Amino acid sequence: MSSADSTGSDASVLYRVQHETRYDYESAVELAHHLAQLRPLSLEGVQHCEAYQCDIEPRPEHLARDLDAYGNERLFFAYYAPHDTLTVRAVSLVRVQAPAQPDWTASPAWEQVRGRLRYHAGRPSEPAEEFSFGSDFSPVFDAAAAFAAPSFPPGRPLLDAAHDLMRRIHAEFTYDPDSTEAHTRAPQALELRHGVCQDYAHVMLSALRSLGLAARYVSGYLRSRPRPGEQALVGADASHAWVSVWCPANGWVEFDPTNDRRPAADYVRVAVGRDFADVSPLRGVIRGGGRHALHVAVNVSPESR
Repeated sequence: MSSADSTGSDASVLYRVQHETRYDYESAVELAHHLAQLRPLSLEGVQHCEAYQCDIEPRPEHLARDLDAYGNERLFFAYYAPHDTLTVRAVSLVRVQAPAQPDWTASPAWEQVRGRLRYHAGRPSEPAEEFSFGSDFSPVFDAAAAFAAPSFPPGRPLLDAAHDLMRRIHAEFTYDPDSTEAHTRAPQALELRHGVCQDYAHVMLSALRSLGLAARYVSGYLRSRPRPGEQALVGADASHAWVSVWCPANGWVEFDPTNDRRPAADYVRVAVGRDFADVSPLRGVIRGGGRHALHVAVNVSPESR
């Protein structure tokens, strides 16, 4: 692995991100509590959210914001009166640049990293340790460890091994939006070898964690239209998901198994967590409503200013 594999050192780009979700309910919703995570993160040296506005119709009767344990902004809102539609429209201006190229030569062997993440009496734990445990969508299981094994021979540098794992997932899986659902977990996705970006990320997380390594789920967006001469990325015009792996020498290093590349200046990061359950753009509990029709529209376009 070398710097020649870099995804580019693009200058910063200012993006306008528009994400609209609309629910049309068959019958009136009598009571509703919702949680939205739509504000892009501000990350030093990678991206800065310059402006953000979230409009909700009808106007909620209760609205509150806070940060979760991972630094993602959460917006809580509730209704106590009947309504038959819900529209959540978030518009952000985000300045993004490609993350710095990791120092591949400084990456320790993956077994050394695993050793640092294990509990040792009397030694302070690594903050990344919590991401080495299984989660609901990305549990630790034997088949995931067996799948990861060819990429992790003894002594191989962690980042080289993670990069190889990313490429193998991309090569061995088929992108198929009709094969899985939002609640599909990594064991099912690994068996199917079909799925969407969420499934690719969950499988990679389980594979890494099943070896005792720390990895987290990253949600966000891709540039909607490629620049001239560039290939369109899978997952544009919708929420996207990828993975970041903890390396002591480089911090969190991102990998996108859906597109077989490291995220660059055409990725916008919204939230990080253990898996999709931590970062869902919009979820909630309602009483009433019957069946509903869901419409989601996402657009990420560069601003000229």
